[in-house]
Amino acid sequence: VQLQASGGGLVQAGGSLRLSCAASGSIFGIKTMGWYRQAPGPQREWVAHIHTGGNANYASSVAGRFTISRDDANNTVYLHMNNLKPEDAAVYVCTADIRTTPTSNWSRHWGQGTQVTVSS
Repeated sequence: VQLQASGGGLVQAGGSLRLSCAASGSIFGIKTMGWYRQAPGPQREWVAHIHTGGNANYASSVAGRFTISRDDANNTVYLHMNNLKPEDAAVYVCTADIRTTPTSNWSRHWGQGTQVTVSS
């Protein structure tokens, strides 16, 4: 199983970006999908996740500005980021809870990350 993230880049403060993350490989089912971010330093910050059926949760730092969505037909999760701030700059990493067979355990998979840079 692989998660391929894309959509990062350089944007001015107040601008928008849309990140995508597609899961591929031997996938029987996907449950929760989400995004984390990591600025320089040791701590990874949870950003948002979305459950099967569309129920979503957000970190308070992004609520009202970011929207997470998913396309189950294409095993893809999106993160729409509006009104970006310099403090949103980080490597954004996607996750997906996946089972590869009908009887296997759910396992959290991580993507490789995509860089978001916000200029002030």
